[in-house]
Amino acid sequence: MRSARMSYPPLAKLLHWLVAVLVIVLIVLGLLLGSFPEGAVQNTAYDLHKSLGFTLLLLMIARLANRLIAGVPPSEPTIERWQIAASHAVHGLLYLALFAQPIIGLIANSAFGAPLNLFWLIEVPPLIDKNEELADRLFDLHETLGFIIAGLAAVHIAAALYHYFIRKDGVLQRMAPEGWA
Repeated sequence: MRSARMSYPPLAKLLHWLVAVLVIVLIVLGLLLGSFPEGAVQNTAYDLHKSLGFTLLLLMIARLANRLIAGVPPSEPTIERWQIAASHAVHGLLYLALFAQPIIGLIANSAFGAPLNLFWLIEVPPLIDKNEELADRLFDLHETLGFIIAGLAAVHIAAALYHYFIRKDGVLQRMAPEGWA
């Protein structure tokens, strides 16, 4: 049974799960972008990917602000020091990657010269002048970072499942919605 002191606050949980779902959607959509037929369908998919990526950046800003203001509960007392260090490393890398990824995407999109229309409602002006060579390098970095994020997320999920099913401690329950697990 988890105590309120060991559990993350409700806003932290909400932001965590919104980011988690959004990251999965963005990874899947990113992998599929090249398979859509060129034209309106592919353009719509790219616009959606860019809009969701911008949303991810806003959610990550909210997550960081919430974390700095509300803090985090102490580590689960039953886990070993090396596991706490590994957890902090993975979380730190995920935070860094989830901030860097949409920023790199925004800059790459600007360098490519493509418009950024957020959910077909707001046009965001380019951040830099058109530079296709830079755009190519940044899009390559964006793709590589997407795979790194997928790997980090897989490690994060595997660790949570290990704690839930094998160790049967309260680690996963700390971030679980109320009434779950």
